[in-house]
Parts: sequence; structure tokens; C-alpha cells
Amino acid sequence: MLEAAKTLKETSALPAVCGRVCPQEKQCEAKCIHLKMNKPAVAIGHLERFAADYERESGQMSVPEIAQPNGIKIAAVGSGPAGLSFAGDMAKLGYDVTVFEALHEIGGVLKYGIPEFRLPNHIVDVEIENLAKMGVKFIKNCIVGKTISFDDLKEDGFRAMFVASGAGLPNFMNIKGENLIGVMSSNEYLTRVNLMGAASDDTDTPVLKGKHVAVIGGGNTAMDSVRTARRLGAERAMIVYRRSEEEMPARLEEVKHAKEEGIDFLTLHNPVEYRGDEKGRVTAMLLQKMELGEPDASGRRKPVEIKGAQEWVDVDEVIVSVGVSPNPLVPSSVDGLEVSSKGTILVSDENMQSSIPTIFAGGDIVRGGATVILAMGDGRKAAAAMHAKIVSGEI
Repeated sequence: MLEAAKTLKETSALPAVCGRVCPQEKQCEAKCIHLKMNKPAVAIGHLERFAADYERESGQMSVPEIAQPNGIKIAAVGSGPAGLSFAGDMAKLGYDVTVFEALHEIGGVLKYGIPEFRLPNHIVDVEIENLAKMGVKFIKNCIVGKTISFDDLKEDGFRAMFVASGAGLPNFMNIKGENLIGVMSSNEYLTRVNLMGAASDDTDTPVLKGKHVAVIGGGNTAMDSVRTARRLGAERAMIVYRRSEEEMPARLEEVKHAKEEGIDFLTLHNPVEYRGDEKGRVTAMLLQKMELGEPDASGRRKPVEIKGAQEWVDVDEVIVSVGVSPNPLVPSSVDGLEVSSKGTILVSDENMQSSIPTIFAGGDIVRGGATVILAMGDGRKAAAAMHAKIVSGEI
């Protein structure tokens, strides 16, 4: 089993993480040859998790083979899955890698976005410790684009940079009452609980513990939010989603677990207004009933309003989980860096290189909100491409 874990780490910097949070049922397991024989797919995700956990619990953590140090300094901006994956691959190739993290803990979305019950922080910490043993350096509380600039990094001798600053800017729906007390983004809610320990009695970070909680959205982050609310004492915790359950982007496993925990699913409903009391606290939401029309650009059937079909539902907390936008600080702070209309950094699909030859980028800052495994893939692709260009003398 230790050899299995060692083999996993040849191509994955975070096997214990991937074994827990990646949508294996849509990726590797969906391609399993057993399905062609009308048998269940090999449980690749559970096997990956078991091998990584076995190695960690054995106390015999292996460190991948590291090439001779080449003295070339490389920076990674952001310590989420893309940044960590990139850093691990570059360290294996002998580079002097430093990861710059804006927050006070390393891990990015793995720490602030995914709850302990799905991905325990100590497991992320072990993976980070393994990267440190490989020679990766970590600098926390440092915002590239504000604390230090790209020019500062160049002056400090960094040859190239990989931007993996994520998509932590929450989207809202811009409807009446959205500024009431008790209406917040899933980013804020999960960060308070997961990263700042707000659920603990010995923390000074506050978090609202509503009794009637509505989470707006149908993705994995929405499921994480509603299941967290349940754990914080919600008597009624609801998912409000404008399409049907079949169209939900969340993993089937997450939906199943939410139902087992007593979550109410108000599908084919969409909030159009929030109402508050005299103190400005949210007390109710007005839901518009929907039906499904023709498929839209995403391939899912478009939700259409049913005229005259609305209802008020009592709530004392609303968590909005309708997507995220890229963190704008790095893109806006670098002259000549090309970005899309949505604020994502434009890169070559082939090598993750931006309009500035020494800057590569990947993960949510390129894709918008996406999965951990896609972010890790971007990090690995960028590392291979950056190494090739350094060796050839192009950068």
C-alpha cells in the first residue's frame, strides 16, 4: 500500500485531497471498463483516499525524488490546488519555489471553502508539509499586487511566476433586500466557519447561526453551505434552486448526503425579493416558481417563470451561492496582462502562458469557478511548460 501511495504522488501533489473532493463519478470512474460489462466502476476515488490515508497514518510519508537544485527562483501566487500542484512539480525539477499566500493559512479554497466534515484541515496540512520537505517555501499574509508587486518579485530574482489566485469574489443576484442583515455569500459564510473557526466556542470570529436557513444555488459550494448550517443548529435548512434536481451541478454524492441530513430541496424556485424587520434583519424570502424550457448555452434546460406563482417563506439567514468571479487584484496590477471580459487571465490552452511570457496562470483565475482536479491539472501543465521554456532559454 505504501508503494501505491508513492506511485500516486508521482503524478499528484494532493492524493488525500483528490480522493475526497474530486468528482470521480464524472471523471475516472465514468471511463472505467467495468461499466461496459454492466458492472460497477472500480472505486478509484476511495482507493486513492485509502492509499494516501494509509501512508499518512503509517508515519512513513515518502518524498518524491528531487532533481539537483538549479538555483532558479520561481514564484507561485496562491496556495490553493493549482498553486500547490505547480509548486510540487517545479520543486521536483530542482527549482527554488516560493508560494505567496494572501491569507494567514496555506491551502486556499481547500482551507476556506471546503468544510472539515468533507476535507479535514489536518489532512491538507500533511500534504503541505510534504511539499515543504521537498523544499517549497511558503510566505503567508502577502498579497501580490498590494503587499508586493510583480516588479518587486522580478527585482528579487524570480525568473517567472505562476498566478493561481483563484476566484474568491462572490456573485450576488442584485434583488431587493439582498443587503439585509443575515444575507451573505457562501464565501463569507464558509470562510468564517472553516478558516476562522467561527463555529467553535473559543473563537472571537462571529457567525450567524440561523434557525431557518436558505442556501441559494445547486452546486457543491451550496451543499457545503447548507450542510454546515445544519451542523450549526438550523432547524430547517433549505436548498433553493431554480432548475430541477437533475440539472444540479453538485455531485450526486453531495446531494445524497444533504438529503440524509434532512435538508429541504426547493427546486424550480428562485428568490426575487427578501423582506426584513424594523432592525434590518432578513425575515422572509419571496420565491418565484419556475418550470423548465428549452436548453440554454450550458446545455441544461432553461428555467422559465410561471406567471403569478409566488410564495413567501420564512427565513432568518440566507446564503447566496450562485457562482464566483476571479480575484481582480493580480490581473489589475500587472500592465500588459490580458484578461477576459469576466476578469479571467487569458492564457494559451497549450501551455497556460499569459500575454506576458514570464507569467503563467491556472485554476479558477483562468477558468472561473471550477473543480480541484482541473486546477491541479493546470498547475502541472504550467510547470511542464515553464520548465521547457526555461531550459530552451525562451524565458
